Amino acid sequence: MSRQITRIRDLVKEVDERNPPPSTVVFSVSERHGIIPQSELFTKEIATADKSKYRRIEFGDVVFNPYLLWNCAVGVCFAKDGGCVSPAYPVLRPHHLGIERFLHYFFRSQTLTSAVDAIASGSVTRRRTAPLEEILDLAFELPSSEDQHAANKLLCLIDDRMALNRSMNATLQGLVQNLFNSKLVDVASTKLPKGWRAGTLGEVTENPRRSIQPDAIESSMAYIGLEHMPRRCMALSEWESETDLGSNKLEFKRAEILFGKLRPYFHKVGVAPLDGVCSTDILVMRPKTPEWFGFVLGHVFSVELVNHTNAASTGTKMPRANWNDIARFEVALPPDSLAAEFTATIRPMIDRIIANIHESRSLAELRDALLPKLLSGELRVPEIKKGGAA
Repeated sequence: MSRQITRIRDLVKEVDERNPPPSTVVFSVSERHGIIPQSELFTKEIATADKSKYRRIEFGDVVFNPYLLWNCAVGVCFAKDGGCVSPAYPVLRPHHLGIERFLHYFFRSQTLTSAVDAIASGSVTRRRTAPLEEILDLAFELPSSEDQHAANKLLCLIDDRMALNRSMNATLQGLVQNLFNSKLVDVASTKLPKGWRAGTLGEVTENPRRSIQPDAIESSMAYIGLEHMPRRCMALSEWESETDLGSNKLEFKRAEILFGKLRPYFHKVGVAPLDGVCSTDILVMRPKTPEWFGFVLGHVFSVELVNHTNAASTGTKMPRANWNDIARFEVALPPDSLAAEFTATIRPMIDRIIANIHESRSLAELRDALLPKLLSGELRVPEIKKGGAA
């Protein structure tokens, strides 16, 4: 087992390339996810119109928020075409290719962030920073270059499978939405077909309110808060599995639909992939009878319902939706047989989405369990050949 003392500057160097093309994708640095397209974090453009001073980034570059590096606001760019970031973010380029995943997890590790925290200064918690030269001089015991490349291949195998699951889920979600529009929306856009009738979403949907006291919530119960809910994701992939909750929550069941009622214009909605509890800022919805599941899901995901809910929500700075307004949303109700047929068509797709989510969660748990030993060199990875064979 070969380990060596390595300074950060032995791995990367600072680069400062400006004036990206106008069409370049703008990335932000998230404490939760690392580098992520700005459009996935914000509902509107927050980058300045003049991006000439923005820093260009390439595949493999390390980017961090200098004020929050100690809190994991760092990551590697995995976009093949690169992009650009705020001029406030330092950009570090690896000296060698083939260790991008290794660097991503090393820079986000507690080992590195704790070392930065120890040298950071500043009286405001979320503005604590350390000089870049001091960061580059930090030294750690790391595996040899050969072992870094081997660990990188293993991490790529795991992350690529998770990326494939996300891509498959996005495709399935798009297919479900297209089927919903073609079978249950477009056909009734001008005149109700025979057997259809005008109605409201509340006629086929209910809002079960299963309040649960903190002392009745087991620590192993899955918890979903608004922070776990992305915008318009067909099934939710994030939750906490070890919780210590100090206030009342709501219970939900697998395949029920969760809708974030705080600032509904964010359209935080998704199918629950398991039983659990959620924040009281989330509405739990389900069809009154199983055959209406697909119909309810399609409308809850529609832009029209969110616009309706947002217009009816109360509160200026923090508007809130409520169940009564959602229940009053006007819809064209198809015959029971057509609703059942649509649900039968999409149910296997939703089940596949949920299965992919659980597989990715298991892979992430495996990766996270291996990471400390991979990053330290305590665990050596046999050479991984093409096709995944060792």
